[in-house]
Amino acid sequence: MRHGSVGFNLTAFPYCATLQFVSGGRPDPSRVCERICSPRAKGQVPSARRSQVEIIKRPAIRCGRVAGRDTNAGNDLHESCCAQLPLRVGVVRTGRALILATRPFAVEVRWKSRWCALSTLALLILVNAGTFWNVHPAAKLLSSICSGLVLVRMFVIYHDHQHHSILHKSIPAHIMFTLFGLFILAPSSIWKRSHDYHHNHNSKLFSASIGSYPIYTRQKFLNASKSERLSYLAVRHPLTIACAYVTMFIYGMCIQSFRSSPRRHYDSLIALALHAAFAVSVAVFLGWQTLLLSILMPFWIACAIGAYLFYAQHNFPGVTFKGNIEWSYEHAALESSSYMVLHPFWGWVTANIGYHHIHHINSRIPFYRLPEAMEKIPELQEAKTTTLNPLEICRCLRLKLWDPDANRMIPLSQL
Repeated sequence: MRHGSVGFNLTAFPYCATLQFVSGGRPDPSRVCERICSPRAKGQVPSARRSQVEIIKRPAIRCGRVAGRDTNAGNDLHESCCAQLPLRVGVVRTGRALILATRPFAVEVRWKSRWCALSTLALLILVNAGTFWNVHPAAKLLSSICSGLVLVRMFVIYHDHQHHSILHKSIPAHIMFTLFGLFILAPSSIWKRSHDYHHNHNSKLFSASIGSYPIYTRQKFLNASKSERLSYLAVRHPLTIACAYVTMFIYGMCIQSFRSSPRRHYDSLIALALHAAFAVSVAVFLGWQTLLLSILMPFWIACAIGAYLFYAQHNFPGVTFKGNIEWSYEHAALESSSYMVLHPFWGWVTANIGYHHIHHINSRIPFYRLPEAMEKIPELQEAKTTTLNPLEICRCLRLKLWDPDANRMIPLSQL
């Protein structure tokens, strides 16, 4: 980390250090820094630079919110309150220091978590019920579309619960979200395992594509067989994303996971059986039109939106990929995860998942605190952005291969 001309290695945090730039033998009040974290702060300042700073070393101040074990995050947090301090002019936190700076936001507001989960679930039931009512067909169609959009929001809230960022250790919430996972065709056993793998290996060039879209380098694609090329391009094809209801959820999450490990992913079979039974029952007793509007269309809309969001958050102009040796967690979050700039309406529908770079820096931050974290931590404001503009969507979908020489994703036309 750099502060002016003074370098620091912020990898351990036993002391709080106050830095004051010295001008003419006296501290310059216009350039006083508040406390920052530094290991053995005095010893970390290069000897040639010690004349330029005055370092006051003191024991770490215990902060009730940050110190000790955070039961929500499940991690041992550092005993310093320094992680909560805003950035000073000239200081750029990176690595562990930046991750620690997000820790104060990884604390849920329990009443807000309950409200968001229960109100969204109630709204989902209400709008989906509109597809069953004997009303004008246009009203049924509107209810079906709204049901798909609310389903996206509910899925992101379910996703947060799986990260233990909201309602962790709440038995009623566990029951509710387990049932919702079965309903949405993303049972917790396969979703949590694949998604945790994605967070720990995001943007690695040479890792399994579990929970992520596969990525080929230019040379790997040229060396691949015809069937391997077709398979790779099929997974990343826009139609595959648009048909994610079948390709990603029914086949990927349920059929494929159960076939790979029936004992571990038995809930995938349960989810598929319940979904099929419900669909057949609606078709038999209420007709195919109700089946289309109450189940098929909402799921199709929700799954397609979810699949594209997931794609665009890690496949966009400016994204970078690293080999396993060069890869780092923080780099993957900031350089390989996008900030999707959305209209407030879409921000509500997607439950702030557009702040994806922050989510990857610290997945324990509840979705409703992601904007707050971005506002308070300037380093997170320098994000690579995407939007839902049709031209931007086309640019993202055209990117197919990683070119290490150009250090960027390229379309097939540049192969």
